[in-house]
Amino acid sequence: MKKLLKRYSPNPDELKNHKHLGWLGKHLHHSSLWNFNRKSISKAFAIGLFCAFIPIPFQMLLAAPIAVISSANLPLSIALVWITNPITMPVIFYGCYKLGSWILDVSIEKDLVMSLEYVWQVFNVIWQPFLLGCLIVSIVSSVLSYLLIQFIYRYKVYKRVKGF
Repeated sequence: MKKLLKRYSPNPDELKNHKHLGWLGKHLHHSSLWNFNRKSISKAFAIGLFCAFIPIPFQMLLAAPIAVISSANLPLSIALVWITNPITMPVIFYGCYKLGSWILDVSIEKDLVMSLEYVWQVFNVIWQPFLLGCLIVSIVSSVLSYLLIQFIYRYKVYKRVKGF
């Protein structure tokens, strides 16, 4: 798996000389941003999944600086935000809305239509449960993914040491 990820990751030397990357360009030479080890991958999953469930456009622009600041694997952090893409976003965000409605004990909009026009019309009613659901899913998925990656790495080391 590591070889596959490394093969499709961009070359950091080519990226740091790009003028379009602004302040990120000078930070892209840090090797921790390109490592595929337990720490950097765990952090990348936490960052990528946290940003994936935040209902803003261009979530990658949020994930990239957080990955640089926290020395997480940059390509993986950015790639994971695509869990919420134009195809999956309506279903995922509707689930977040339902979770927030259930927690706040708010009745769910019965005639909810998956269109931006309709969402803007009823935004004053749905914004609190929607944002609460997104925040909960962001935090829970972030923490669980971090812990799961840590566990998987440690389990693999345990198996290697025990000779399984």
